[in-house]
Amino acid sequence: MERFASTILRTLGDRKIFVAGAGRSGLVAKAFAMRLMHLGFSVHVVGETITPRMDPGDLLIVISGSGETLYPVTIAKQAKELGGILAVITSYPESTLGKLADLSLVIKGRVLPAAHTDYESRQIMGIHEPLTPLGTLFEISTLIFCDALISELASRLGKTEEDLARRHATLE
Repeated sequence: MERFASTILRTLGDRKIFVAGAGRSGLVAKAFAMRLMHLGFSVHVVGETITPRMDPGDLLIVISGSGETLYPVTIAKQAKELGGILAVITSYPESTLGKLADLSLVIKGRVLPAAHTDYESRQIMGIHEPLTPLGTLFEISTLIFCDALISELASRLGKTEEDLARRHATLE
């Protein structure tokens, strides 16, 4: 949390933050981007039509449970070539994204199918698979982490909920 907060705070001023993810992880990334915008950061979702260029020193935050999804990996490689700083939230720090990252945060969660599909053999072996499907645990845990990080950033910046509300959308 400390390294993520410090890295994000260093973007204040003339640096931009970009977020990326695919599928439901991408939705978590967009929710995080919205809250960063509410705090006053210059933040953009990769792939949107109004996303500006990345310059050296800008920050890319990629959310990917597996760390192997093609789109986020491709974006991360491109950001590194452009001189960007890469922060990754994943369940697998030894994944392609994890190895590319300047900063990585591990949030555990089942993102791959169970290795043993037979319930009784899993119980005997002490393997307790979650009941939630696919990457749900990772996505929900990441959303909670990102919201906690927003609270920490708001505190460090001296922002109140009213400050955030002033930047909230009014055309809804």
